[in-house]
Amino acid sequence: MSYLVLARKYRPQRFSEVIGQEHVTRTLKNALEQRRLAHGYIFSGHRGIGKTTVARILAMAMNCRSSDQPVAEPCGKCESCTEIRAGNSVDVIEIDAATNRGIDEIRELREAARYRPARDRYKIYILDEAHQITDAAFNALLKTLEEPPDHVAFMLATTQPEDIPQTIRSRCQHFSFHAVRFEEILNQLRDLAGRENITADEDALALLAEAGDGSMRDALSILDQAIASSQGTLTAETVRQLVGAAPAGTLEQVMQAVATSNSQEVLRLVDRLMMEGHSAVHFARQMVRFLRNAVVAKVAGADSELLQISADERGRVGRIAEMFSEEDLTRYLNIMLRTHGELGYKQEQRFHLELGLLKMSHAQRLLPLEQLLSEAAAGMKPGAPPNPGNLRTGISALVAPPARTLTETPRPSPFAADSARKGTFNKPEMMDASQLEASKLDAARVDAPGPRAVAATPTLAPVIMGSAAPSTVPDALTEARVAQPAIQAVAPPAHSPKRISQPVAEPAAPTANASDVGRLIAGEVESAGHPMAASLLVGGQWTFEGNQLVVKIGASEATMQTMLGTEPVRVANAAASTALGRPAKIKLVGGGVAKGNGTTKAATPTPPSGGIRARAMQEPVVKRLQEKFGAEIRTVIDNNK
Repeated sequence: MSYLVLARKYRPQRFSEVIGQEHVTRTLKNALEQRRLAHGYIFSGHRGIGKTTVARILAMAMNCRSSDQPVAEPCGKCESCTEIRAGNSVDVIEIDAATNRGIDEIRELREAARYRPARDRYKIYILDEAHQITDAAFNALLKTLEEPPDHVAFMLATTQPEDIPQTIRSRCQHFSFHAVRFEEILNQLRDLAGRENITADEDALALLAEAGDGSMRDALSILDQAIASSQGTLTAETVRQLVGAAPAGTLEQVMQAVATSNSQEVLRLVDRLMMEGHSAVHFARQMVRFLRNAVVAKVAGADSELLQISADERGRVGRIAEMFSEEDLTRYLNIMLRTHGELGYKQEQRFHLELGLLKMSHAQRLLPLEQLLSEAAAGMKPGAPPNPGNLRTGISALVAPPARTLTETPRPSPFAADSARKGTFNKPEMMDASQLEASKLDAARVDAPGPRAVAATPTLAPVIMGSAAPSTVPDALTEARVAQPAIQAVAPPAHSPKRISQPVAEPAAPTANASDVGRLIAGEVESAGHPMAASLLVGGQWTFEGNQLVVKIGASEATMQTMLGTEPVRVANAAASTALGRPAKIKLVGGGVAKGNGTTKAATPTPPSGGIRARAMQEPVVKRLQEKFGAEIRTVIDNNK
């Protein structure tokens, strides 16, 4: 007897033996127990995951002779079960739809379906690769499939269910099979290796499960080949040579060279692989899978269930994930996906593989387009980080301290006052005007009987920005009303001496400049993660208009809407309210003054005519890109249309 491959030798014969398709087997078993069998089924999914196998098991369960009715699990011993398993049953006809796809074959099938089964309960037609049937043949089968005789059932297995007409799918129960999970394939391979008395390393079985790519049949076929090539013990190196995989650690070495931008090392590794006979396409596919796993390890951790790889591979992926950011790994994955796609139709595959790896090596030097546009809009040197300041640390330097007001102070000792008056430097003839006034104030405080007016000392009060610095000190009570609206005072008795109405105040510090406040507000926007909006605000002209901070930006309304969003404006409004000490808003005005490179230049107004390209040429951002990088306009899209 000839050798029977593992995929056929261990083919499931019961629903309980099917791996990874519990949602299908459970539904079919319940339908058999409840006698709710349909006349048409469509089994779709990946290759080698049990579509035809489940169709055979269902056929055995429907015709099993161990009972007078269909059973949930076939016995596997009766004549019907053994004949169906061997593929020579008279009443279960398996048709290769890839070769019997014409209208004539379907007409013959339709005529044969009219007759009752020779022995079993049902006459069952299993059509493998059913998507290969022509449209005309499907139309010929349509009526029979919609209203077949009671003794007929159709089972269509396909890998492309979208190619089956909707009129056919609507007349059948559709079961979508899942790809078999990595752990389930690994456990099945471990069990079969024990049954076959094969000694296999855990890494070798993991490589076989990964090479199966969700297909149990593919994994068993590679296992058959690996057993034949091994010398007693199945090792990971043997499996790598069979599947054409790169040696262990090579992918990690490539990424380490990419991290250091070592292009020479990258080319050397590619040359070694090519000299060993590895395929450029297969290596690019390995890099894609490796980078995908690195992204998952970076996002969800190296121990995540999303990684269906061996323990050693988890370690390598985890180390690479620590070396790069999520954005870098995503960029590398995109580069390798494009490279892998190009290798399928390129002549010099090695050159394109080397080019793709060199792109990865130099990708870390690239600046994001958003950052490039924001720096160009602000007129800064490309790559130089903006330094708009920080609102929390800079606003205290811009806000002027409040004027000192007349407040409740401890009554000085009469002896201390008398000593001060008798001091050498307190003699009237030796005092200047300010010292004499201070001496009179001390005397008034000592001699004034009864309660005095008490004004609460305000904390650091916000300055009314936008107004010019006062040349004279305002009245103390007026200043106190600005800082603290509620002021309680006790009127002195009628016999009290005349009170001092003018306070002794320090000269007021100049109020904050609107441009400085705008710079600090832009810093808050930068800290919130909006560099483009922050750079655009830094380059604007800031002025105060009541409770508003007006920003005139040298850009059109369309440009502002593109570079500024809802969230940056919200952050700027909150920062403006903090700066002014009261609710405030930012008002954005387009076509203002754009500042860059230390100079101020009036924005060029948009010409009323000349076409959309002429208007685009007048945009300040476009002009700066042209001046700094020699950019040119290829395509202009009008958002107003």
